[in-house]
Amino acid sequence: MAELFGLSVPFTLVLLGAALMIMEAFAPGAHFIVVGIALLAAGLAGLLVGSFLPAAALPLVLAAVVLVAGGAALYGYRQFDFYGGKGSGQTSDSASLRGKTGRVTQRVTRDDGEIKLEGGGFNPYYQARALDGEIAEGEEVMVVDPGGGNVVTVESVSAFEDDIDRELAAERARRDDEASRADDTGGSEANGRGDDRERDGEPA
Repeated sequence: MAELFGLSVPFTLVLLGAALMIMEAFAPGAHFIVVGIALLAAGLAGLLVGSFLPAAALPLVLAAVVLVAGGAALYGYRQFDFYGGKGSGQTSDSASLRGKTGRVTQRVTRDDGEIKLEGGGFNPYYQARALDGEIAEGEEVMVVDPGGGNVVTVESVSAFEDDIDRELAAERARRDDEASRADDTGGSEANGRGDDRERDGEPA
């Protein structure tokens, strides 16, 4: 059987496929998973039937298995939408992390912390840094700066909710004030019309 780096080609393919699948866990987004599955399948097929095939036929068989397994893996990935957002490209580079929400698994400060993102792939845990202050364990957070994808900057969702609540309260106060002014104006006009009618009714 043909060898590569002192190892049989099928066994080398198994190692490469497994390595790519492990890399996918650290960089979720299916960048490596499809190729990893294809190489792993080809390597396993080679180990199973390689001893029964002529040396010249083995590369052709492995290539066919890579194509079939890779196509099946790609179809399954798109069909079952493992990462969410079906039809939206389905890759997860660092920029796509912006706006994602998750939970704090280790208290997040400016220097340390860890979060678990919703829909974060096989390994949804990310090192995180707080945008301001500290964020307690279990609190919901949102990614405001994905950085390079390894360390993300987050802020508590409650901070966004507080800002929205303040804006809504200010808007309600403004509307109440306008309504109060309108009522005062309407009352003054009604009193003025009543005084005019009383004066008109006085004898000359």
